[in-house]
Amino acid sequence: MRFSEFSKKEVVNIRDGKCLGCVHDLIFDECRGQIQAIVLRGPARWFHCVGYDSEYVIGWDSIVRIGPDVILVEVCADKVLKKL
Repeated sequence: MRFSEFSKKEVVNIRDGKCLGCVHDLIFDECRGQIQAIVLRGPARWFHCVGYDSEYVIGWDSIVRIGPDVILVEVCADKVLKKL
């Protein structure tokens, strides 16, 4: 699978059924050549219209399933939301 295909998939948290967004970036372990985490943009600021000041960093081990249209994860959204 290419990153361009991977980034078009929506990420859904199975704990609450909420769509967190689409994959924006990946974090790699350079030594082992493995993906450590996926990065998604956080909630938009100012009435969901202007910019982002946070991002979701979801560990690869939190991914439950990668389907044809969605990526299912099991996380506590507050714990994976990081300020930029």
